[in-house]
Amino acid sequence: MTDLSALDLDAYWMPLTPNRAFKRSPRLVVGAKDMYYTTADGKQVLDGLATLWCVNAGHCRPKIVAAIGRQAGVLDYASSYSLGHPLAFEAAHRLVALAPEGIGHAFFTNSGSEAVETALKIALAYHRLRGEATRTRFIGRERAFHGANFGGISVGGVAAYRKAFAAGLLPGVDHLRHTQDLAARAFVRGEAATGADLADELENRIISLHDASNIAAVIVEPVAGAGGVLVPPRGYLKRLREICDRHGILLIFDEVITGFGRLGKPFASHFFGVTPDLITFAKGITSGTVPMGGVLASKAIYRTFMDASAAGVELFHGYTYSGHPLAAAAALATLDTYAEERLFDRPNELAKQFEDAVHSFRGLPHVIDCRNLQLIGAIELAPRPGAPGARALEVHTKAWDRGVFVRPIGDTIAFCPPLIAEAKHLDQMFGVVADIVREVA
Repeated sequence: MTDLSALDLDAYWMPLTPNRAFKRSPRLVVGAKDMYYTTADGKQVLDGLATLWCVNAGHCRPKIVAAIGRQAGVLDYASSYSLGHPLAFEAAHRLVALAPEGIGHAFFTNSGSEAVETALKIALAYHRLRGEATRTRFIGRERAFHGANFGGISVGGVAAYRKAFAAGLLPGVDHLRHTQDLAARAFVRGEAATGADLADELENRIISLHDASNIAAVIVEPVAGAGGVLVPPRGYLKRLREICDRHGILLIFDEVITGFGRLGKPFASHFFGVTPDLITFAKGITSGTVPMGGVLASKAIYRTFMDASAAGVELFHGYTYSGHPLAAAAALATLDTYAEERLFDRPNELAKQFEDAVHSFRGLPHVIDCRNLQLIGAIELAPRPGAPGARALEVHTKAWDRGVFVRPIGDTIAFCPPLIAEAKHLDQMFGVVADIVREVA
């Protein structure tokens, strides 16, 4: 047990947290290893969400920890502005080797939010270089989450992130409908057989309204995460790709959550057999150990910048810590850990047990949907009358008290364990949550 009685909680304005409630009853973790957190009062808590969809390799893995410490003593920082260090180039090479065919280049950022901003800026600049400067409009999707920066919340479709900042949202953004339809497709295992035609809205409504000559890019999460784990219908993403190709529109996959093995492949692009023009990544690239994100770009996009730009800087964009030495070291060690332990295969091995466990909630009190794909899933609860979100929050709180961390998203409970999870961990996670769901009125 760690004595934190003298700790002053007031100075830290915590992100995405009800600060007043937290500071009245703080939940503090002081350690982590593999699948478990250690709390300040000595309790072990199973990490059922890879914390924030990011700790894919598990906590405090030896190779990653050693690489970060070793790098800190050799080269703590070097700029990527007309300077470089070998690890950033090596990390980019390794990422491109993992990426779908046709993707050839990596641009580093520090987070998924910055990765989305970067992808949007690349899209605008790309069309301008090609003489199509009227292509300035972006198309996002309802219930999508693309980070917390202004570009991300503009193309994102989660109202809570947008409403207080409406005056600063990007102009020229439209949104596709989300793919969730509980009346037609509740309790679906994996991809729904119907619903691919939802992609036709891009052509039939949005392109016909704005004209393709004004649209720069469409951005979607292959599987929406923070919007409630929304699995696309079979063929939906392929149809989006076909429509974008017909009209010269770039397709961006936000793989900040789905990247690095979540679906049993390096990227969801591989799983769905659809290659976008740009892929955003973060989270799993370092298993959450050091902030890092980035954009994977097609060879064609990169070649356009190299061939069409005037001499000098081709893209006036970047971050002080792009390709940071510690982040690059962490990324390389994380990629090594994934490969050596064959962690990208784990979702394939656990998929049936995980799916059966998610759908075992069907018939429990207030459960109105169960959905899953590989090693990501969710149950949705009926909202409590007059108190939307309260039921799922109560499940989340009670689960923590009983040693399991899962995330409430509105009235949805999301499951996304580290890839090192074993059958016993799934049994613990789903067993605890199921008992609580039975209890919660």
